[in-house]
Amino acid sequence: MAYVYIPVHNSQEEVRVALDQLPRDATDILDILKAEQAPLDLWLTIAREYFKQGKVDQFRQILEEGSSPEIDEYYADVRYERIAILNALGAYYSYLGKIETKQREKEEHFILATQYYNKASRIDMHEPSTWVGKGQLLLAKGEVEQAFAAFKIVLDGDWDNVPALLGQACVEFNRGRYLDSLELYKRALRVHPECPAAVRLGIGLCRYKLGQLEKARQAFQRVLQLDSENIEALVALAVMDMHANEAFGIRKGIEKMHRAFEIYPYSAMALNYLANHFFFTGQHFLVEQLTETALAVTNHGPTKSHSYYNLARSYHSKGDYEKAGLYYMASVKEINKPHEFVFPYYGLGQVQLKLGDLRSSLSNFEKVLEVYPDNCETLKVLGHIYVQLGQYEKGQEFMRKAIKVDPRDAQAFLDLGELLISSDPTAALDAFKTAHSLLKKGGQEVPVDMLNNIGVIHFERGEFELAEQSLKEAVGEGVWISFIEGKIKPKAIDAAESVHLYRDVRIFTELEEDNVPLELPWNKVTALFNLARLLEQIHKTEPASLLYRLIVYKYPDYVDAYLRLAAIAKAQNNIQLSIELVNDALKVNNKCVNALSMLGDLELKNDDWVKAKETFRAAEATDDKDSYSTLSLGNWNYFAAMRNERKYPKLEATHLEKAKELYTKVLVQHNSNLYGANGAGVVLAEKGQFDISRDIFTQVQEAASGSIFIQMPDVWINLAHVYFAQGNFSLAVKMYQNCLRKFYYNTDSHIHLYLARTHYEAEQWQECKKTLLRAIHLSPSNYVLRFDAGVTMQKYSTSILQKEKAKRTADEVRSAVAELKNAIQIFSQLSAAANLHFHGFDEKKIATHLEYCKHLLDAARIHCEDAQREEEQIRQRQELARQVALAEDARRKAEEQRKRQLEKRKLDDELKRVEQQEEHFKRVKEQWKRNGPKRRERSDIDEDGGYNEKRRRGGKRRKASKSRYEVEETGNDLVDDQEYLEDEDANVNYREFAANETQEQDGVTEENAQDLLAAAGLEDSDVDEPSSTAKRRPNWSESDDDVGEQQPESSLVRENPAERHESDGELKENAERPYGDDDMDEEE
Repeated sequence: MAYVYIPVHNSQEEVRVALDQLPRDATDILDILKAEQAPLDLWLTIAREYFKQGKVDQFRQILEEGSSPEIDEYYADVRYERIAILNALGAYYSYLGKIETKQREKEEHFILATQYYNKASRIDMHEPSTWVGKGQLLLAKGEVEQAFAAFKIVLDGDWDNVPALLGQACVEFNRGRYLDSLELYKRALRVHPECPAAVRLGIGLCRYKLGQLEKARQAFQRVLQLDSENIEALVALAVMDMHANEAFGIRKGIEKMHRAFEIYPYSAMALNYLANHFFFTGQHFLVEQLTETALAVTNHGPTKSHSYYNLARSYHSKGDYEKAGLYYMASVKEINKPHEFVFPYYGLGQVQLKLGDLRSSLSNFEKVLEVYPDNCETLKVLGHIYVQLGQYEKGQEFMRKAIKVDPRDAQAFLDLGELLISSDPTAALDAFKTAHSLLKKGGQEVPVDMLNNIGVIHFERGEFELAEQSLKEAVGEGVWISFIEGKIKPKAIDAAESVHLYRDVRIFTELEEDNVPLELPWNKVTALFNLARLLEQIHKTEPASLLYRLIVYKYPDYVDAYLRLAAIAKAQNNIQLSIELVNDALKVNNKCVNALSMLGDLELKNDDWVKAKETFRAAEATDDKDSYSTLSLGNWNYFAAMRNERKYPKLEATHLEKAKELYTKVLVQHNSNLYGANGAGVVLAEKGQFDISRDIFTQVQEAASGSIFIQMPDVWINLAHVYFAQGNFSLAVKMYQNCLRKFYYNTDSHIHLYLARTHYEAEQWQECKKTLLRAIHLSPSNYVLRFDAGVTMQKYSTSILQKEKAKRTADEVRSAVAELKNAIQIFSQLSAAANLHFHGFDEKKIATHLEYCKHLLDAARIHCEDAQREEEQIRQRQELARQVALAEDARRKAEEQRKRQLEKRKLDDELKRVEQQEEHFKRVKEQWKRNGPKRRERSDIDEDGGYNEKRRRGGKRRKASKSRYEVEETGNDLVDDQEYLEDEDANVNYREFAANETQEQDGVTEENAQDLLAAAGLEDSDVDEPSSTAKRRPNWSESDDDVGEQQPESSLVRENPAERHESDGELKENAERPYGDDDMDEEE
């Protein structure tokens, strides 16, 4: 038992006070302390003892009295004890502010603590304990940097101050500088090795944060060696064991947690971790008990946040979303920032998303994303939320981010495909296929829903084989495969039972008796239904009906299967069976809008107008926003208006207005409803507003062209009707033909009748007749088509016979006669029919047409004879014109042939002349080269003797002038320069060729001139034939010497034109006198 001795004032006696027996009322102790003027350290000791015993009020009372102004005045010279009391009060209020959850009270506590520390500083501003207290206060307030400055002031004065070292270590830990914090803890331990075990706990936490798990474990174990009941160390070791993710480690961790719980059942940290463990084991009752206890024993914000989080998770997993949301919210309020503890934000976002609070959920998930920007789950959830908010592009952006973060996340691709399936089916299909391949590579099971979606997308795109492959993969193996492949077929039934074929399920009971498994898992029902729908689309009606009946047999509440069976029966014109199947669906759900609407359509087709109207009204009353029932009621009013058109015009207007109102209502609810727009267009067309209705029909047609499931031939027909009403027959014909080809494969007799009517109005009689004949082929029992064909033939014949004679041919008249005969035959057959009134014919009208056609036939004979005579005359004129044309053509061809022959002859002559010139040129060139040395010798003789043979011959010709002699001498002088001529062979050759060509041209010119004179009758009879020029050519070829002598003379003439003009007379004289044999002999 510990005692405190209070000295009696002015006496040697002391008052002994037992510390474990302190009075409950601290006033008695205070009176003693004041009366005896006890030292202030005794005041602090007694107050500390009260605090240890949990008597906080007495503790505060003693310290507040010890720091009163009276005490300060009395103990003015005592500084340390006064500072210690003030610091104790400051530390107490700092602790209260730290654990307080209410912000207002927290601030009040911090204000009081600040006041006490400031008062202590006024006594001694350099007291280290005061600065340490201030640092702790600032650390509790979260002002880490200012706390760092306060501790630094102490450490600058005393580096070994242990409280300052520990405070600074806490600051560095909170700043994330775990290595610096570790060094400070280690220094404090070196300064004071006897530190409490909690100091080593700080070392272990720093090691843990640095990833030095083994050293951290050693530090925690050392704490337990020093203090075997240290709860924090036990919990830390337990957490490390459980994070090992091994069964043995988890078991050891739970054992340590149990031990911590046994040592101190009110350790909030141990309670939270135990609750976390029991949550994963599914023991929610223990989770709730432990977390509620933890909340009761702690005021620490982060700890309470974990407790609320555990409690919220428990309720969340049980489906109690409202309570879970409340506790998640409480957990969020206990923390200041998401970075401290982000999990409650994620849970709160999930609960709010489940409850439909999309905006709040979005806000919480965005806070999670701030902490973990690459978290795929958060990115995917945000993508879904944005899609639900209508921000599709942003939602897809987040999904693509998730895929980019983890390209192997099959779930991310699956979610992206689900987002894109309504807006971009192609991209959705790619995403689904990627997810499919990733799951296959990973050896995981492919979800049935994904395979079903792949099949549906292929189905919508018209890729039926791929759709069937995907849907078969989705449903897997089963008896349905045997149905599809035809291995199991229903037994043959008689005609009476075939009426109720689609309600018969005996085949399945027989299969069960034969022990054939008929198990159909619930998650494959939708895929099997879609597979049956695909088979129905590709006209495999029998296996499709078997699959629908199997679904009905295994799941009798599946309404859609009944309705598809009813649709098949309706397509086979079995209206009664279809109505029975729809009634079966209504027994399952009498408020099924689809079933009621289908029943109304069947009753309308069965001509039960009153029941149909009641059924449509019941469907509309069941779901006021159902477009189909409203459209059906609008159609009912439109058909009623058409039925009462002639009998009751007022009712027609009323029904049309009601139909317009209903169609408008549908468009107001769903502005993209094609059927509502089509109905509105029909009503406007009936009212004569063709331009508006045409625009509406055009827009509906364009919108309906993009989907395989929207088959709207009606809008094509309506648009063609509008073109017809506006007189635009060509466009109407194209529209009818396109509709026939696109939707009915040219097999609908009604549209053929519309098309024939258009040709009739356009006066295209032959096209009208052909169209009607095709319609008769499709519907041979329709006598109206036969009557229309007869009228068309009659009209065609009349139009031909009414033409002017000049504008018609005999073939046309004969064709008109043939058509009249056919029309008479058709009208005769119709008049002979016994049931004319049944077909709606008037016997008198048919007789009138018959008589008119016979009259036309009689009149057509005269027209036919006239046309034949006129045709014969035209044929004769054409024959005469043909013969004249043939004769002219023969003459033209003969003239062209003669011209071609003349041109060919001229060309041949020219070619021969060129060849001769080339041969002559070659001979002259060879002779020139051989006779060159002889000419040089002659030149020498001329110089010595004074004259040569040429001069002798010139001497005989005394008429030669001096200029001729000069030319010859000049030529001889040029011949002497033989070496120069041999070096310039090319120039000589060119001159020789030019001289020869000139002579040839002169000769040709002379011949042409003679021909012209002869043609004019002016030919000169004195001119000898052949000319001297013609006789000189063979003489040149006879003597080599003459050629050698004459060639330079010719060259001189070309180079000296002036001399040539002077000797023209002599040349002409020589040209007129031919060379004789005597002259040649004399030269030789």
